[in-house]
Amino acid sequence: MAKPLTDQDKRKQISVRGLAGVENVTDLKTNFNRHLHFTLVKDRNVATKRDYYFALANTVRDFLVGRWIRTQQHYYEKDPKRVYYLSLEFYMGRTLQNTMVNLALENACDEATYQLGLDMEELQDIEEDAGLGNGGLGRLAACFLDSMASLGLAAYGYGIRYEFGIFNQKIVDGWQVEEADDWLRYGNPWEKARPEYMRPVHYYGRVEHTAEGVKWVDTQVVLALPYDTPVPGYRNNIVNTMRLWSAKAPCDFNLKDFNVGGYIQAVLDRNLAENISRVLYPNDNFFEGKELRLKQEYFVVAATLQDIIRRFKASKFGSTEFVRLDLSTLPEKVAIQLNDTHPALAIPELMRTLVDIEKLDWDKAWDIVVRTCAYTNHTVLPEALERWPVDLFHNLLPRHLEIIYEINSRHLERIGKLYPGDLDRLRRMSLIEEVDGKKINMAHLCIVGSHAVNGVARIHSEIIKATNKTNGITPRRWLVMCNPGLAEVIAEENKMKFSAYLEEHYKVKINPNSMFDVQVKRIHEYKRQLLNCLHIITLYNRIKKDPKKSWTPRTIMIGGKAAPGYHTAKMIIKLITSIGDIVNNDPVVGDILKVIYLENYRVTLAEKASDLSEQISTAGTEASGTGNMKFMLNGALTIGTMDGANVEMAEEAGEENLFIFGMRVADVEAMDKIGYDAASYYNRLPELKQAMDQISGGFFSPGQPDLFGDLVNMLMQHDRFKVFADYEAYIKTQDRVSILYKDPKAWTKMVIHNIAGSGKFQRPHHFPVCREIWAWSQPGEDRRPRRPPLNLSSPLLLL
Repeated sequence: MAKPLTDQDKRKQISVRGLAGVENVTDLKTNFNRHLHFTLVKDRNVATKRDYYFALANTVRDFLVGRWIRTQQHYYEKDPKRVYYLSLEFYMGRTLQNTMVNLALENACDEATYQLGLDMEELQDIEEDAGLGNGGLGRLAACFLDSMASLGLAAYGYGIRYEFGIFNQKIVDGWQVEEADDWLRYGNPWEKARPEYMRPVHYYGRVEHTAEGVKWVDTQVVLALPYDTPVPGYRNNIVNTMRLWSAKAPCDFNLKDFNVGGYIQAVLDRNLAENISRVLYPNDNFFEGKELRLKQEYFVVAATLQDIIRRFKASKFGSTEFVRLDLSTLPEKVAIQLNDTHPALAIPELMRTLVDIEKLDWDKAWDIVVRTCAYTNHTVLPEALERWPVDLFHNLLPRHLEIIYEINSRHLERIGKLYPGDLDRLRRMSLIEEVDGKKINMAHLCIVGSHAVNGVARIHSEIIKATNKTNGITPRRWLVMCNPGLAEVIAEENKMKFSAYLEEHYKVKINPNSMFDVQVKRIHEYKRQLLNCLHIITLYNRIKKDPKKSWTPRTIMIGGKAAPGYHTAKMIIKLITSIGDIVNNDPVVGDILKVIYLENYRVTLAEKASDLSEQISTAGTEASGTGNMKFMLNGALTIGTMDGANVEMAEEAGEENLFIFGMRVADVEAMDKIGYDAASYYNRLPELKQAMDQISGGFFSPGQPDLFGDLVNMLMQHDRFKVFADYEAYIKTQDRVSILYKDPKAWTKMVIHNIAGSGKFQRPHHFPVCREIWAWSQPGEDRRPRRPPLNLSSPLLLL
């Protein structure tokens, strides 16, 4: 068993690798002290660890600024086609370590902080996670920004600077309790406000059709204030931009209100406007038609499109009067990628801009929109698809409703010509649904208004009948940062550290030699944490029956957040913690089996250790999954169904190197036709029956025997995700896992196949050095790039 590296060992490694660099370390120490004194106005007598973190973050940020400005100057000079990635979520996590890795500063910073008498890991732990996302959708957006910068693409991420991100999860007496994620309370050293680029966003009002054209008048205005965050590429000197918008109320108070004593109230009412960027909605897999959510979606779209067109018109080669008037070359210079349907309003908003403001005719404007926009779908779950009530649209965005009706009319006219008399097809493909009140189907709007549509895994793309693009991850965060010692010994160091972490935070003694069996993702019925629970109970019952048997020790960890209003998901969390209370305190079981619920699972907690990765959703329900790729890259083996990216993982590593079980998509569809009978499995499988009887009989909730009645009823009567149907295959496959884990050589062989096969899912596939931007030293010289001087005459308006 490998021992954790001591500080002395780390310093020896730095010395051997020769990466720290005496000059860099000296500069870092000087700049660190400068920021501590002049930026934070502290000295070592009164500074806190948080002050030291901010001093280090500002020091590292200094290495970004010159590169950031020069990158934007280069884009202005070359005028490449720009990619705009629109997303309501960017699950960035922590920035410090990722920045140090991408700038090749991690070893120098480690040595500098050591010489200053500080601990690098302690400072990194102080940074707040930027939890501006719910899960895979937001993390995908973050990984894409990192990857596009590493590939040298002129790319921008646009979203909302939520004051409160995804809630902090506390587990109190086994129940989830939500606390506000006030991630900005101490400030954010990575962002830069850009008030000079503030943009107005309009709501409500009415539409006037005049001889001069259509006008949207009597609107309420909210200002969008941009905050820019640098996104460094991997050691290529490129730094792209993520721009997040914050809502601000305009300052023009109505004087008549002041005259009648309403001034104070007018000031207080500013909060209503600024609520737009106050909080991230937590329900990413259950659509709720809230007006504030629609305001958020339009807010980011309206501000972003103004910014895109401003930058397009100001570009070096695109500022002729002809282009200014008709924007006909927009698709040649602008690509807008819609991350799910949340930014779907970009389509009618761009049409409104081109038709109402730029005065293009409809057909020309529509051609520009379609060639500019592309759409990524993230789910096939019907409850997650956005369907906005027409009445809400009419009140909040009246002009956009008119445009959507016109888009739909022309769309249905085309369909009608292709399929004459097929009224059912027209109904199915309409943008406007008539069932239970008129609603706008935003997925249909995205498909009609985009030139490219994709899912996030091949099986998902096939399900939505589109071309294939597979999801991906950023390899450095999930390998270089999470597991730098992988080449020497897979996960051993991390397991020792993680065991200590678990014991400290959960007061449960963990056997570091046990198999780390991990399922971390949002808590949802389709993710089937309940199937995992049934395996835990089955394993527990087997151990109790024969404790002397040579068992494979397991530490089973489950983590994830339940949407605050999702009762079933919260009950699943309570069941997991209740099972853990029984198992972890049973002396007969000892350290053969432990169950840990990982509280407040987030990006930072994902950067830990695992042997077995649970990806056990019902086939056909998981769009892709990125957690499976991260675990694969870090040497964990996957137990899973043929769902999402598991399909392609099996192809790359070989299905024999994953633990695949259960129904395939065709099997699920066939079962849907004949009907799923949970009782038949319950009556046929004794171990399943025993586990369910223990749950329903109060074995895991002795003080409240009926506590889990709703879960039992759901599993027995109306389980859409067919947990029992895969139980038998899952248990048998878990038995195979236990046997193989006892054979380190065979297990390691499978691990190597998985790591070798993970390259497909890494974004980017390679890390180019962009020689167009930077001149490199000649062979034999210091290989660091020579930085050209700042061109202070080059316009910075494109930031």
